[in-house]
Amino acid sequence: MFTHILVPTDGSDLSRKAIDGAIDLAKTVGARLTAYACLPQYPYSPFSEVVLEPPVEFLERGEREARAHLREVEECAMRVGVHVECRTSVHPSPYLGIIETAEQGGCDVIFMASHGRRGIGSLLIGSETQRVLTHTRIPVIVYR
Repeated sequence: MFTHILVPTDGSDLSRKAIDGAIDLAKTVGARLTAYACLPQYPYSPFSEVVLEPPVEFLERGEREARAHLREVEECAMRVGVHVECRTSVHPSPYLGIIETAEQGGCDVIFMASHGRRGIGSLLIGSETQRVLTHTRIPVIVYR
């Protein structure tokens, strides 16, 4: 079945539920887990007149938040004996980082939360889950 599962996290309650599901699946099938957090790209132009947060501080804050989310995954996985590796990268859209990490890491499935957007909001905004489903050839398990 699956041997290497990628589980992205953004620290939300929905992603925490997906993490629990991914850990359960990994434990059941004897797979290893890669937890991934996407760091946001610096949103201001270097030529902008107004800078609300210097680039270095922005990156450091993003890394701290990502590490905290990934630490949660590590702790949950280690409690039940699942091997987990953690990764981060910077991308303008999280789905790009999720797909790139899965491909580079040799993951054979991406396990992620459904963000549950419905109606006009899902058409206009879309979710990272929908984007991953649309742009990857790796199987995706959408956890609700």
